Order: sequence, then structure tokens, then C-alpha cells
Amino acid sequence: MSDGSSFYITTPIFYVNDVPHIGHAYTEVAADVLARWHRQSGDKTWLLTGTDEHGQKILRTATANGVTPQEWADRLVETAWKPLLETVNIANDDFIRTTEKRHEVNTQKFLQHLHDEGHIYTGEYEGFYCVGCEEYKQPSDLVDGTGEYVGQQVCAIHSKPVELLHEKNYFFKMSAFTDRLLELYESNPNFVQPESARNEVLSFVKRGLADLSISRSSFDWGIKVPWDESHVVYVWFDALLNYITAAGYGQDDEKFASLWPATHIVGKDILRFHAVIWPAMLMAAGIEVPKQVFGHGWLLVGGEKMSKSKLTGIAPQQITDTFGSDAFRYYFMSAITFGQDGSFSWEDLSARYQAELANGFGNLASRVIAMVVRYCDGTIPTPGEFTADDEAIIATEKRATEGAVDAISRLAIHEAIASVWELVDELNGYITSQEPWGLAKDPANRARLETVLYTALRGLGTLAVLLSPVVPEATAKLWTALGGTGDVTDQRIDQAWKWTGGDTVAPLEALFPRIEASFD
Repeated sequence: MSDGSSFYITTPIFYVNDVPHIGHAYTEVAADVLARWHRQSGDKTWLLTGTDEHGQKILRTATANGVTPQEWADRLVETAWKPLLETVNIANDDFIRTTEKRHEVNTQKFLQHLHDEGHIYTGEYEGFYCVGCEEYKQPSDLVDGTGEYVGQQVCAIHSKPVELLHEKNYFFKMSAFTDRLLELYESNPNFVQPESARNEVLSFVKRGLADLSISRSSFDWGIKVPWDESHVVYVWFDALLNYITAAGYGQDDEKFASLWPATHIVGKDILRFHAVIWPAMLMAAGIEVPKQVFGHGWLLVGGEKMSKSKLTGIAPQQITDTFGSDAFRYYFMSAITFGQDGSFSWEDLSARYQAELANGFGNLASRVIAMVVRYCDGTIPTPGEFTADDEAIIATEKRATEGAVDAISRLAIHEAIASVWELVDELNGYITSQEPWGLAKDPANRARLETVLYTALRGLGTLAVLLSPVVPEATAKLWTALGGTGDVTDQRIDQAWKWTGGDTVAPLEALFPRIEASFD
């Protein structure tokens, strides 16, 4: 059960060099489901997302499109990134852009503080730089190129050649925090999750950390270094600070104290930035480290990571225009083990939509509501004596709730949905075995009919509460049909089986209509 504590959760802020694909939407939905769950648990919840708009990659993309970097960022944010939130129904509390004044000013404050405390020095660096990652690469991060890049070393993530750069920059003394980071990982095993991500980070840091180049002087699209305006802040150092500048760092101490620390949901390809560089930065500044960094897996299409450059990127609208946002949210949260890679296919999406949403949950809701309308004139029946079958449903309501609460506490969203789906399956089996349509034929069975329909309705209401963070549109419709009190989101999710409602039900349209989809 929640203690009404604070829950601050973030997505990464996404580069505006291109439009979003379903990999970005996957991260957004995961964070949103967790945020909605905590809101319904009574926690003071704050969900942050946004866009990363500085750096060489943005500059080059804008130049290639004949506009300034700011014009490019403005265009992409308004036409692609903010609309994404509507497409997959994200209830974020804030949206930060790194070109906003609140971010730029307080990033400079943070950097100046580190400089004043002696954590920054001037140095020279030469290395292989991937513009796509905005990161200097170690030899182990490079692979032999193929196709047009045969004979060249390419980034293992982007499969494009790296550039040899030599710059005189400002450096952050990150190496000084190696032991403190290892102590953090050891004393708080949950700081980096899942276990595979924690092991990767531990192995990386144990090899020893180098100091981090945190400025660039070869281009000017970025936040100016406060004591040397010939340099701009390294885009990752800039971007990571969004999590505290949006939360009030440097300008609203009360807000910052009430929100921080945060839970960060990130893709595993940016895990090191969040689990190594970021806590080291905060340690240097004397700020508490994040509550947790969770690195989820990649979405794979045809065995490859989702990528626009490899033409495997799928726009979220391609899915939602056919199946709706609820189906998008349900599919990616249930079909993929959160924390591991997962493969997407249109055929699997369509099959799960039909079997689990349309036939499993949606048909159950329609049947039960229709029978209450038909056999009880829409009045919620009064139950008689409960049998063992009825008690079993009530027990499953509690068990499914407790299992889901436990799973969410571990950020295991897929397990939470699986726990709730036990109730979906048992209710379907209950209706089949109890045969209320048969009971309705004999007036002598009236008491039993009403008990069965009452039990089924209570189970449906519990499902509406538990599934609200995942499929908010469908559960809102179901809640209205059930005569639920207020909004479904007003119900405590950790006590889902205790929901309260009115006296009558209303007709319910199909929550997940049948779809005839072709994927030729």
C-alpha cells in the first residue's frame, strides 16, 4: 500500500534530429503507466518528459534542411514530439526543452558551481567521436564497417563511421568518483536495474573511469560555458541536467526538495550516461543521486534495433490509427518483458488485440453489462448467499491487486498486467460455468442469477480500476457503464476491489471493436 510519498519519474529527453518512432513511444508509455499507477496509489506524482535540442547532430540536421537549429527544433517539437504525447495518451506533468531559459540559466549555475569547487580543469583530448551518439567512443565500442563502410571503424549502435577529433576542452574530474560510485552500486543494488543493466554498469566502472570532456569549441550550438563563451557545454552534460532544472534546481528550492530524487526510465543504449556520469555529476555538486535508473531493452524489428537510418522505424500513428492508443499501450507493456529486448510484428499485435483485448477483456465487459440490462433492467442486482465459486472470484480480485502492486514496485509492468489478466481469465471462466443465461430461464433461480451478475460486475469494476493506467480510454468507458462513482482514476488502485458505484449500469459499446487488418 502506498504511504502517499513523492514519486518523480522521467523519460529521457529525446533528440529532435528526426521524428519519433515506436521505440520512443514505448519509453513514454512505460513511464506514463508507472506515473498513473502511483497517482492512483495516492502518491504525489510528477512525470517529466521533453526534448534535447543542442549538439552537433542537431546543428548538422538543421543545416542540411536549410534552417537554423532553433527553427528546426521548434518545428520538430510542435509537429512531432508534442503530438506524440497525444498519440499514445501520455499524462505528463511537464515538458522541458533544453533551449528554454529555465534550463540554460540553471545549467550554467550548476556548471559554475562545479568549476568553483575545483571539479573542472582545462585539457586536451583526441578520440573517435560518434555524432549520432554525441559521444567519444572506446575501441571496444567500434566494429568493422560493412557495405559502403567496409574498411572503416563504425559505431556499434549507429553503424556509421566515427570521426577522429582533437580538441582543447574543459574536463570534469569524473575519475575521482570511481570509488564512490562503486560504493553506491554495492550499498544500493536497486539503484541500477534490471540486474543485467546493473552488471554492465558495475563492470564498466570497475575498469576505471576517465575524466569527461564537458565542452566543445568547434561549433557554437549549445549552452555557453559561463566563464568562457568560446566553449559550449557538451550536449550530454547539458541534457542530463534537465531532470533537476525542470524540478526547480537553481530557482525553486521548495519545489526541488519536494520532488527530487527521481526514477529515470531510459533505453539501455544510454544507460552509462544515466548510471555513471549523472550520479557522479550530482555527487560533485553535493546533490542527492537519483532514486533509481532503470534501463529497458530495445524494440527489435526484423531482429534489428528500431532505427530511422536503417528504415526499421515505425511511426506510432501507423499503429494507433488502426488499433487505437489503448491497444498500443497494452501491447507494448504486456507483450515485452520490461527490461529486456522485445520483437515487434504486426501479426503479433493483431493476434493479441483480438484474443486478449477484443475477446478477452472487451467481450467480457460487453456480455456482463448486456446481461444486467437484459435480466435486471439495468439495475445492479443484490447478491444472495455467496458460493465457493463466487468467493473464488473475490479472492482473485484481491490476489490480482496485490500481485500487480508488488510488480509495479519492482517496475515489472508486464508482470503487473499478467497478474490483472488472471482476473480477466477467471471471470470469463466464471461466466461460462455459471451460465447466467440459463439461470434467467427459471424464476426459481432468480437469487442465484443476481448473485452471479453482481459478482461479475464487481470483478469488472476491479478490472476497470486496475487497468486504468494501461488502457485509460477503455476503462473510463467501462467505469461510466458500471455507474462508478466519480472518475475511475479517483479509486485507490491498491484497494481496487473496494470500488464504489451507483445503482444502475448503462449500455456499453464495444471497447475493442473487431479489426480486419492486412499486413501485406
